[in-house]
Amino acid sequence: MKSDVSAEEVFRQLADSLALNDSPDFFLNLCQRLTELLGVDHALIAEVFPELAQARTLAVWSRGQPVDNFSYPLAGSPCDTVVGSRACLYPASVCTRFPDDEMLQTMRVEGYFGFPMTSQDGSAMGLIALLSDAPMVLPGVAEEVLRIAAAQAGAELGRRRAEESLLESERRLHTLMNHLPGMAYRCRNDADWTMEFVSQGARVLTGFPPEALIESRQIAFVQLIHQADRVRVNEEVQACVTAGRPYRVVYRLINAHGEVRWVWEQGQGVFSPDRSEVLLEGFISDITEQHESERVQEAVVQTATAITSRLGADFFQQLVLHLTRALDADVGFVATLQGDDEMETLARVVAGQPVENVHYRLEGSHCAEVLSKGESVGEFDPPISIPHPNGGEPVLARSYVGRRLDSASGEPIGSLMVIYSHSTPDLNLATSVLRILAVGAAGELERQTNDRRIYQLAYVDGTTALPNRIHFMERLGSALQHAEQSGESLSLVFLDLKRFKEINDVLGHDTGDQLLAAVARRLEQACRVDEFLARLSGDEFALLVPNLGADGLPAVIERCHQCLARPVYAAGREFSLDVNIGAACYPVDAMTAADLFQCASVAMHEAKRSGGNACIFDVSIAEALNRRRALAERFARALVEDRLTLHYQPQVDLVTGALVGAEVLCRWKDEHWGWVNPSEFIPLAEERGLIQELGQWVLSSASRQWVAWQSQGLRFPGRLSVNISALQFTDLSLAEEIKAMAAPVPPEAIGLELTESGFMRDPELAVEITERLRQAGFALSIDDFGTGYSSLSYLRRFAADTLKIDMSFVCDMLENQSDYTIVTTIVAMAHSLGMMTVAEGVETRAQADALTRLGCDRAQGFLYDRPLDSQRFAARWLTPE
Repeated sequence: MKSDVSAEEVFRQLADSLALNDSPDFFLNLCQRLTELLGVDHALIAEVFPELAQARTLAVWSRGQPVDNFSYPLAGSPCDTVVGSRACLYPASVCTRFPDDEMLQTMRVEGYFGFPMTSQDGSAMGLIALLSDAPMVLPGVAEEVLRIAAAQAGAELGRRRAEESLLESERRLHTLMNHLPGMAYRCRNDADWTMEFVSQGARVLTGFPPEALIESRQIAFVQLIHQADRVRVNEEVQACVTAGRPYRVVYRLINAHGEVRWVWEQGQGVFSPDRSEVLLEGFISDITEQHESERVQEAVVQTATAITSRLGADFFQQLVLHLTRALDADVGFVATLQGDDEMETLARVVAGQPVENVHYRLEGSHCAEVLSKGESVGEFDPPISIPHPNGGEPVLARSYVGRRLDSASGEPIGSLMVIYSHSTPDLNLATSVLRILAVGAAGELERQTNDRRIYQLAYVDGTTALPNRIHFMERLGSALQHAEQSGESLSLVFLDLKRFKEINDVLGHDTGDQLLAAVARRLEQACRVDEFLARLSGDEFALLVPNLGADGLPAVIERCHQCLARPVYAAGREFSLDVNIGAACYPVDAMTAADLFQCASVAMHEAKRSGGNACIFDVSIAEALNRRRALAERFARALVEDRLTLHYQPQVDLVTGALVGAEVLCRWKDEHWGWVNPSEFIPLAEERGLIQELGQWVLSSASRQWVAWQSQGLRFPGRLSVNISALQFTDLSLAEEIKAMAAPVPPEAIGLELTESGFMRDPELAVEITERLRQAGFALSIDDFGTGYSSLSYLRRFAADTLKIDMSFVCDMLENQSDYTIVTTIVAMAHSLGMMTVAEGVETRAQADALTRLGCDRAQGFLYDRPLDSQRFAARWLTPE
C-alpha cells in the first residue's frame, strides 16, 4: 500500500464486495476482489473437515479467472497450520517448504498467506488463502483486510450451514410426522362422545389404556379436550356430519399426565348396524411437534420477511418489533456488548411500541447469565415494573427468554431477549425462534461493526477522531450543491496551529498527537450543530459554516480564536496556542469547491505572511491570482519564442557514487519576474493546454543536448530522464512520437517519468501505452511514488522499471517512523516487482547511508549536486570518451 488514500480505497472496495453477501457467487466475488486489492495471483476460500483431514474449496480465483472447486488433503499443506486458528505467511519458497502439497506443486506458486475462518464456538470452519507466483509482498493493511474478509466469509458459511441444518431438521420432522402414533376410534355422537372402540394407540396419545376410555369407564373422551376448544370442535364436527361429509379438526388435548398436546382428527359420521343412530369413526394423531414447528416457522418467516430489506438501525428495530408480535411478548430488545461490563440496546420495544435505547451495567443483570450460558430462560422474582410508553399501567415483567449473539469467531457481542408479563408463556416456541433469528442478528451486528470500522479507516482521522480530508472534500461538494440550489451562502474557514512543528520537534510526536486531539475537542465544543469540522493534515483544520456570508465571518473567526485563548492541556502539560485563520465565502469569492478551497488557502497563507492571525479573502488578495494569469500569458510567449532553458540534476549509484543518469528539468527566467518556480509555470501549462507542447520542447531540446555532448566527445552514462505529463499519457501513438522527437538519440538513453496519479487516470490505457514504450526501447519511471493512488493489481502490469521515492518521505525518514516505514515498503515492493528505486531530495550523508542499507539503488539531491545548466553539468560530471 503506497499511501493512506490507497489504504482507504482498499477498505471501500472491500466493503463493496462484502455488501454482496446475499449473492450465490459471494465467495467467488470475494476471491476475485482480494486478488485485485492485494495484488496476488490466486485466492481461494475453503471449508475444512478436520475429522477427515480434508478441505473442500468453496471458490477459487486463479490468474484472472474462476477455477472449478476441488478437495485436497490438509496434511502436508500450509493450510493445515491455518486450520489451527492462526494466520500463516510464507512470502517465498512455499513449494520447497511443503513438497508433499500437490496443489502447490501443480500451481507452482512462490508465496502463501492463509487466514482461518472459525465458527461461533471457536472451532475451525475453513480458511482464506492467498497465493502468488512470485515472492509475496503484501501491503500493510493485508492482515486487517483478510481478518474482515475471513470474519464475513465465516459468517456467510455459518449462515449457509445453518440453513442446511434447518432444512435437514424439517426433513426429519416430516419423516417423524409420517410415523406418529395415533388412535383409531368409534364413538357415539352424544355429549360425551362415548367410546365404543379405541385402538392401542390411545396409550401413547392420551396416556390412558383403551379400556379406561371405552364406555367412559374412567374418563369421558370429551373431558380430555381442552376447555377452550370444546365448543369449536363440537360445532365443526356436527356441521360436517349434518352435511354428510368427513370432518377434520385440530385442537388441544390434555393427556393423563396433564400435558397439553396438539392433535389432528379426521373422521366421518356412519350409521350403527341397526341404522338407529349415527356413530363417529375416525383417527386421531399427535401433531404437537409439527404444530410447534409450524408456529416456529411462522414466527421466523413473519419476522424475517419484515427485516429482509432493512439495513442499519432499522434492521434491529424491525426485528424486535415483529419478534415481539410473533411471540406475543410484552418487551423485546437487542443489545450490544460495550467493553467488558456494559450493554447498550440497539432497539427496544415495550407494549408493541419502539422506545428509547438505554445503557446498563452487565453485572447483576439477567443478560450476564445469557452471555455466560449462551441461552437462558427464567423468571423475575420479584417481577420488574417497566414503564408503559404511553403512560399507562406499567408492564410487569415476570419471565424472559434470552439468546447470546456471537461473532463469526465465537466471541460474545450482544444479546437478543423477549420478556413476558404472564407467567406461562410458550417458552419452547420463544427459545426455538430466538435460536434461529440470533444467527442473522449476530451476522448483521458484526457486519455493522465492520462497516463502522471500515468507515473509520476511510473517513475518520485516527489522531483526532474528526472527519479527515477525504470526508471533508465530499461534504464540501455536497454543501456547495445545496447552497447553489437553495441560494444560500457558504463559508469555508481554514485554521493552522502556530508553533506546532516546534512542539512536535521538541516534545515528540506522541505529545503532538495528544495535543492535536485536545485541540480538536476544544474546536468541536466551539462549533455549532450545523457546522462541519475536519482535520485536513498535520496541524491544519477546516470548518464549513452553512448559510453564512462574508459579513458573518469575523464573528466565526473570533469564536475560533477565543476557544483557544485558554490553555490547552495534553500529555500532562499546559500549552498556550494560537491559530492562523483564512476564510472565503461562496458565492462572493468562488463558485467551485476547488476555487473556494484555493481562496481560503490563499487567505490563510496571507494571515501567516502578515502576522495578523486571520485573513478573509478579498480583491486585494486576488492580485496573487492575477499574477498567475499574467504568468500564464508570458509563459505561453516564452514557449513560442524558445526562451526556456534546461537544467540537469545528476542521478548516482548509491553504492559506488558513479553517475548513472540525470533528470531533465525545465527552467524559465522571465524578463519581469526573474526565475519562476516550475511549481508555478507547469500547472499553468496544464491549465492552458500547453503541457504537450512543453513536453515536446523539453524532449527535443534534451535530445539535441545529448547529441551535442556526443559530438564533443563527452560520455553520458545511463539515461536522460524526461517528465511526461498525464495529459500526454493518453495517446496510443506516444511511443512513435517520442521516438521521432528524440532521434537520433537511441531509446535506451531516454527515460520517461510519470506521476502515479497520472497513469491511474485510465489504468487500462496506461498499461497498453507503457507496453508500447517498453517495446520501443524506452525506460519508464513512476515519479513521486507514494504521494498519489496506485492499484497494486495495475502497478505490476505497467511496463515500468523504476520507482522514484518522493522527497517528502526522504526528507524526514530519519526523524519520522511513518516516513521511514513508507520508504522501506516502497523499496521492498519495487524489488519484488523487479523494479529499481531512485530516492529524490537526498540532502545528507545520513539519508544516503540509510537508503543504501534499505537497498535503494539510486539517488538524486543536493547532497550530490543541484540542477545545473548543460555546460556546468558537462564540466562537473561528464568525462571524455
